[in-house]
Amino acid sequence: MTTILEILKYILPAIIVLLASWLVLKQMIKNEQEKRNYEIISKNQQIITPIRLQAYERFTLLLERISPESLIMRLNKPNMRAKQLQTEILNAIRSEFDHNVSQQIYISTQAWELIKNAKSTIVQIVNSCYNKVKPDSSAFELSKMILEELMKYEKSPVSLALEFLKAEARKLF
Repeated sequence: MTTILEILKYILPAIIVLLASWLVLKQMIKNEQEKRNYEIISKNQQIITPIRLQAYERFTLLLERISPESLIMRLNKPNMRAKQLQTEILNAIRSEFDHNVSQQIYISTQAWELIKNAKSTIVQIVNSCYNKVKPDSSAFELSKMILEELMKYEKSPVSLALEFLKAEARKLF
């Protein structure tokens, strides 16, 4: 019995020291891993944040460029017919949208939905206004009708999307 007590006298402190060392080492490794994860996330943020801001800039530009007012000012030419203007507007919207579609991965789903909604609403307005004018009408008549239709909205879909994008981009700072 005394030999067992003698052995326990030496083994028990060794086991306690081993457990304490193991716990301390485990905590140190955990802290080091958390530190590495934080550094990786921090480094990724330094890379991703400028790209995300660029995506917000590009979508802001997209929305500005597909706003009916901008499209009409940019695309309407003297002696242009309504059908020509409609085609030019729809092509410009499609081109602008297709050019920036890949940037959607850098913005929220809600922002992307607002942008898509703005685009489809503008296309719908242009098409419905074109269907109301005579086939041989001037582009001026179509332009006027599009702008009148746009004034019926309390806030244009482009304005709503722009406001949301700006608010979301501010959160990055």
